[in-house]
Amino acid sequence: MRTHVLCITTAIAFLSIGVAWADSPGESTYKSSCGFCHDAGAAGAPKLGAASDWSARSAQGNDKLYEHSIKGFQGSKGFMPAKGGNGAIADADVKAAVDFMLSKVK
Repeated sequence: MRTHVLCITTAIAFLSIGVAWADSPGESTYKSSCGFCHDAGAAGAPKLGAASDWSARSAQGNDKLYEHSIKGFQGSKGFMPAKGGNGAIADADVKAAVDFMLSKVK
């Protein structure tokens, strides 16, 4: 009985650690498709976590940011290719990535 309790406790601990390390869908999409530009600010991309880069953009509202991220956008400071240049990304995943980036400046 004692061994079973120890094994169950250990398994729960490992599962808890695994869940804590798992990326959210938005973070996963960010890492696989968005980070290349948004980490470095390439092509005028607002940098992840840089509130000054995001303030005017976020003031437009999430729907406008989703639209620009999904359809693409050419602005005075640079451009955003549709879905970051990866047309295979689902719209919901693009929105989740936008939400992830916005969460880093709030």
